[in-house]
Amino acid sequence: MFDIQPNHLKNSLLVLSPLQENDFEELYAVANDELLWEQHPNKLRYQRDVFKNFFEGAMLSGGAFLIRDKVTNEVVGSSRFYDYKETEQSILIGYTFIGRKFWGKNYNQSLKKLMLDYAFEHVDNVYFHIGAFNIRSQKAIEKIGALKVDEFEVEYYGEDSKLNFVYVINKSNF
Repeated sequence: MFDIQPNHLKNSLLVLSPLQENDFEELYAVANDELLWEQHPNKLRYQRDVFKNFFEGAMLSGGAFLIRDKVTNEVVGSSRFYDYKETEQSILIGYTFIGRKFWGKNYNQSLKKLMLDYAFEHVDNVYFHIGAFNIRSQKAIEKIGALKVDEFEVEYYGEDSKLNFVYVINKSNF
């Protein structure tokens, strides 16, 4: 059975633990950075009330993680598994953000590899929704082998829908 929120995901750089209510302040300290959300469909997510809505959606998803640096124990950011479809052998990875302090230092690539390795034990296809104007995230996901396969409006929890690009990585190509 595919547990979309396992408590054992870690590698040499990161430890992912199921997101808990008491993680809000530490995670918001990372998210409270206007430049972090500059290309994101919700550019106001650095604001406390807007982030609180995001956090609530993460908690309700049942697949969200708090990401910590394995050595320093600093909060790096958050990501989640969602929309698992057993019949289609697919899952989505998304709602990922990493503090700017950790950009360009292999954290995103390490995170995606960790989550993909786990997902491919259970599914054949992993999808990603990325904002149409989030060039930074599009380049990052393409760098690890994802292919753009579609575009459509995605409605984030408690937010207006925004145009997203859909990317996929297939187990046989990973």
